[in-house]
Amino acid sequence: MKFPQKHTLKQIATIIDCDFVGDDNFPVLGMNEIHVVTPGDIVFVDHPKYYDKALQSDATIVLINKDVDCPEGKALLISDDPFRDFNKLTTYFKPFQASSNFISETAKIGKDTVLQPNCFVGNNVVIGANCTIHANVSIYDDTIIGDNVIIHANTVLGSSAFYYKNRPEGFDQLISGGRVVIEDNVDLGASCTIDRGVTGDTTIKEGSKLDNQVQIGHDTVIGKKCLIASQVGIAGCTIIEDEVTIWGQVGITSGVTIGKKAVISAKAGVSKSLEGGKSYFGIPADDFRTKYKEIASIRKIPEILEKLKEK
Repeated sequence: MKFPQKHTLKQIATIIDCDFVGDDNFPVLGMNEIHVVTPGDIVFVDHPKYYDKALQSDATIVLINKDVDCPEGKALLISDDPFRDFNKLTTYFKPFQASSNFISETAKIGKDTVLQPNCFVGNNVVIGANCTIHANVSIYDDTIIGDNVIIHANTVLGSSAFYYKNRPEGFDQLISGGRVVIEDNVDLGASCTIDRGVTGDTTIKEGSKLDNQVQIGHDTVIGKKCLIASQVGIAGCTIIEDEVTIWGQVGITSGVTIGKKAVISAKAGVSKSLEGGKSYFGIPADDFRTKYKEIASIRKIPEILEKLKEK
């Protein structure tokens, strides 16, 4: 998430009331999660396991809960609770704006686009030309939709990321300030849910088709011309490359990459990245040849046991 204008390190420290290490005028351009940071961004870290990763990332401002040596060319924001202060910054730069109309006055809707009754279109939404948005679709703030997109009834675009910190008093949610971006010629079935990015974009690229009841987590990228059947659940920060086919009730964990033209059969459970151009099934998902060999070996177990008894 980039800020509307450049800020200084001292200005950011004042907003969240924390100490800092670096020049008062050190430039701050935005804030992002570690997998999408670029120079000028703030990244937060609150666990020693990830200190080095954050400090060595492309982010040039690190919001951290320990006074450490500051890497050359970077700056630190020293906070007793980086998670809390990251939320403060999201709220400051991307505050929630209540809507007073079903179709926001700030929304931009393209030529020949049809919105069926009871649609909700939030603030700063952009919808391209020749789209059909069916009844009871909810499109949250800042969502971008391309041309020739079809969205079926009860689908929700832009709900909050499922991202929580476990505190003694309960779970504390990381506030989502990102967007959903739907490119041209995408079809979304009924009752799909596409979460917005925490700071970046959840993206479905050109020509992809989603069946009913598909869940896409925050900051996930679905490539071009993908086919995703019903009741698939894809966790956050996942990369699905172009022309991937995912059949019904597949579950995919966070942070993995599914290679181009991979095919994942129904009910598979994906717990690691998968190479493109192959077919997979099972829990955990593996390629067909490996999985069939595994099944064949398992079927031989009774025979092996019987032979052992005879000895």
